[in-house]
Amino acid sequence: MDISVVIPLLNEHDSLEELHDWIASVMQSNSLSYEILFIDDGSTDGSWNVIQKLRKKNTAVVGLKFSKNFGKSQALHAGFARTKGDVVITMDADLQDSPDEIPELYEMIKKQGYDIVSGWKKKRYDSFFAKNLPSKLFNWAARKISGLSLHDFNCGLKAYRSEVVKTVEVYGEMHRYIPVLAVNAGFSNIVEKVVIHKARKYGKTKFGMERFINGFLDLITIWFISKFGRRPMHFFGLLGVIMFMIGLGFATYLGIDKLFLNPSGRLIANRPEFFIALTTMVIGTQFFVAGFLGEIVLQSRPNKNRYHISEDIDV
Repeated sequence: MDISVVIPLLNEHDSLEELHDWIASVMQSNSLSYEILFIDDGSTDGSWNVIQKLRKKNTAVVGLKFSKNFGKSQALHAGFARTKGDVVITMDADLQDSPDEIPELYEMIKKQGYDIVSGWKKKRYDSFFAKNLPSKLFNWAARKISGLSLHDFNCGLKAYRSEVVKTVEVYGEMHRYIPVLAVNAGFSNIVEKVVIHKARKYGKTKFGMERFINGFLDLITIWFISKFGRRPMHFFGLLGVIMFMIGLGFATYLGIDKLFLNPSGRLIANRPEFFIALTTMVIGTQFFVAGFLGEIVLQSRPNKNRYHISEDIDV
């Protein structure tokens, strides 16, 4: 199979049939074998009934229905696990992503050898203050923290080699950072392509300002996991050393002062330096314990690798 199109959706009843017909027309006109995976993330507007009807009309349609709303990342993860195509393309169900982009995205993966082609909605038809401005600030911060030079991390229209989506694990709300997860797994051949962005035709957006707050928090999470996810002691141990050395310094000062400089002075336990020393040494020890626990968890969990082997020579 050439292409798997993965479409997560929530209450997009009005747009599904039009989107399906548009995708099917593009695939047939370009002689591409395909499947369309609709992932119903707990819709309550009859979207699942439309998907069932589309399945009867076209056997290339695959439908997955969640029992409740779990989020876009979980929907993509479930869809990725079911894909069969050489190239996997994700797009939103609201008709703001154009299926006419699919053939070129496919060619860029298959013939130009990219691991990921990420869409860039350079010209947007969204409210400037509600979505465009926060999106620009979010993407700027994402570029700075992740080190990946993409203009539009949150664009739903992306193309992947099948090996990419089978290797990375999308969880929480990490769907925005699949390219970052892919780079961490060894897929570095990533390019950006300007794509058409259309005004919403039906309904209203399912995302509010909270997605940008969650996005920044997820960005901090992915930065931490990228740097210390496989070596937690390097992070917690460093903090532990710093805190413990501060406490040890104060304790040493108190001991020298009491024994040699001011033996008749007030009790050590009555001095504020004592409580600073005690607190920082306890916190430092706790950081060390957290690092050890992190290492134990890594060693004890199943060996589920998150890396990609690009070549293999069996001698």
